[in-house]
Amino acid sequence: MRGRRIVATATAAVLVAAGLAVTGGTAVAHGGGYSALIQRASYGVPHITARDFAGLGYGVGYAQAEDNICLIAESVVTVSAQRSRFFGADTENVGSDLFHQKAIDDRAAERWLVGRRDGLRAPSNEVRDQMRGFAAGYNAYLRGAQKKINDPACAGKEWVRPISELDLWRANWARMVRASSGALADGIVVAAPPAATSNGSSAGRSSTGGSGANGSGAGGSSAVGSSATVSAPRAEAVVTARDGAPAGVGSNAYGLGRGATTSGAGMLLANPHFPWDGDERFYRMRLKVPGKYDVEGAALIGDPLVEIGHNGKVAWSHTVSTARRFVWHQLALVPGDPTSYRYDGQTRKMTARTVTVQTPAGPVSRTLHDTHFGPVVVVPGRFDWTTDTAYAITDVNATNNRALDGWLAMGRAKSVGELRSVLDRRQFLPWVNVIAADRDGRALYADHSVVPRVTDSLAAACIPASFQSLYATSGQAVLDGSRSSCELGRDRDAAVPGILGPANLPTLVRDDYVTNSNDSYWLANPARPLVGYPRIIGDERTVRSLRTRLGVHQVRQRLAGTDGLPGRGFTTGRLWDVTLGNRAYGGELVRDDLVRLCEAQPTATASDGSTVDLTAACVALRRWDLRVDLGSRGSHVFTEFARAGGLRFADPFDPATPLTTPNRLAVDDPRVRTALADAVKLLDGIPLDARLGDIQSEPRGTERIPIHGGWPEAGVFNMIINQVQPGVGYPKVRHGTSYLMAVELDRDGPSGRQLLTYSQSANPNSPWYADQTRLYSGKGWDTIKFTQKQLRADPNLVTYRVGERRR
Repeated sequence: MRGRRIVATATAAVLVAAGLAVTGGTAVAHGGGYSALIQRASYGVPHITARDFAGLGYGVGYAQAEDNICLIAESVVTVSAQRSRFFGADTENVGSDLFHQKAIDDRAAERWLVGRRDGLRAPSNEVRDQMRGFAAGYNAYLRGAQKKINDPACAGKEWVRPISELDLWRANWARMVRASSGALADGIVVAAPPAATSNGSSAGRSSTGGSGANGSGAGGSSAVGSSATVSAPRAEAVVTARDGAPAGVGSNAYGLGRGATTSGAGMLLANPHFPWDGDERFYRMRLKVPGKYDVEGAALIGDPLVEIGHNGKVAWSHTVSTARRFVWHQLALVPGDPTSYRYDGQTRKMTARTVTVQTPAGPVSRTLHDTHFGPVVVVPGRFDWTTDTAYAITDVNATNNRALDGWLAMGRAKSVGELRSVLDRRQFLPWVNVIAADRDGRALYADHSVVPRVTDSLAAACIPASFQSLYATSGQAVLDGSRSSCELGRDRDAAVPGILGPANLPTLVRDDYVTNSNDSYWLANPARPLVGYPRIIGDERTVRSLRTRLGVHQVRQRLAGTDGLPGRGFTTGRLWDVTLGNRAYGGELVRDDLVRLCEAQPTATASDGSTVDLTAACVALRRWDLRVDLGSRGSHVFTEFARAGGLRFADPFDPATPLTTPNRLAVDDPRVRTALADAVKLLDGIPLDARLGDIQSEPRGTERIPIHGGWPEAGVFNMIINQVQPGVGYPKVRHGTSYLMAVELDRDGPSGRQLLTYSQSANPNSPWYADQTRLYSGKGWDTIKFTQKQLRADPNLVTYRVGERRR
């Protein structure tokens, strides 16, 4: 490379202290060791080049540690089952530790690494090199900065330690099971058989929970030397999470083909909605191994390669899929022995193992139970462990060791067709859809995620009658666990047993557009509905969310030139404007009817029985501009009205017109006025006509940065989730719009806009702690910097090399 050859003084000092090479120029080998060139562009975004994947991983680990060492270190504490030791033995930490210690005892991550290194049976050498390099790069930074870490979250803390490749694989395993075993972790930890009675039989256990970590039950479940407890799981938390999706995350995405863009080239919107704090933050980076891999985009912190992004010819994003990631098995227990079950007429004994974790008060132990299907899980009131019945799950992502190789292969695809072949062959996406576009103007939607093989025929034959309704409404499958014929089996085209093969998964390629906003695959493009797929993937011909409906309307209106913006069709600038247009579609549908109702009946009874004056709310709603911009007044009144359940419609959903029904406010439903009264009470002390930017913000040190966007319940596309603080407003974003990318793949190379809403670093002493957050506040952007010309044009470019000899 012949870019700007500048070495940052502070960074150079760290490198010298660590005994590493510090020079400008190109990345070179260090005697078979690690070497990477890091070019920091504006906003601290590293462009990392290395001659091999070990060096690339080293550069990523080093750069991510520079910016977010505390987040990575804490994630390692979590997957090492040491949260209770360092962060306190509360219920959440003890439960987390027990879950992760079970995975450690089971050697879950180690078993991933056994087998042929082809990226299907076991991770490839390239991916292993990246993980090895990442750990080495992180450790190199830590050696040089151990006493100089200036992030107050972990400065001087004992839990910041060198990491290993195994730590990273354990963290990767935890990410894979986030929507399956991880979502059911508390139910796995508290699952215990009914307590034994004096005559040796078993007594039924209350549906309100099992023995805690300091209780005891049959099978020797006990806690030693600690008062910490693990409470029973909340049924709503582990069962009714949105169709198996990880709670608190979501996304929007558009794949735009030649028929939707002014240039005829493909274009992509990436708009994932993820937490603004913690180790699930995204991190922007550009990674290159010349001739082998060249991708710009973002990854979750702690991961060594780009997961959402683009190369020179293809761009892709992900949205959280509605498909389920696990199935239940209803176990018929042996009378008098609640830890044995019947299978094809034979008795099988559960495997009981004692898991122990350390807390400041002493060790906590718990006996957990497994079957040949997987772990036994309890959800009180829904899936109880009684004298007759227990429930185990099969988690098809627990063996998904293919993901990093899959993303690596995605980054090498040269067209939508090649990308689809990668998805078909590898079947690696744990809980997300793919939306993509290529330089030739083709757009792709696919839910090629890892889905248990519950076909229509298997569901009909093996889901007991008492659970058929649950499957029909939620896709949650409970199979008869007493028959081998009800095992998941294998599709001929599936990458591994137990999951649906590509022929059973929804895929759509278009020349105009595809889109998804976390509803099912059905209306990825309404002109070509996807139908006939197993219910476990998602629902069809059912009501769509307001966010989904607005997402499609925005595309259609842009193509027709009826959205108030100049011209027709998309440029990256118009795509940015549409995404951050901050329309509240729910308000567009019902605000006027709500105001008329409010003005006609200006008092209402709240849920607590109190009488509420609605006059000020009526005025604020009438003057509201139907957006959630910084200057929008009264938008928070509608948001809280919608969140209180006020968006009730008088007209039914019509599957023949799914994007426009329902659309009329149920003005005669008393719950509508009750919801408005509840919203007014909740906002007591906050002016109902306040500007959104005056009451919704994100703190950065002593600075309060105004934040636009809003809740999906109000029909907002640009999702920002926060909780109201009485008398104050919304002082902290919890999750929502995170990494934003609008990229066009034209013949001169990728171009467009991108942004990380919460900024590159979580360290309040970093120069990159708040800069992109301020940029987001003003609807600004950073530019795509994929070509050397684009990168060299950056006036803030800083270049340095990191490396070491192999130890």
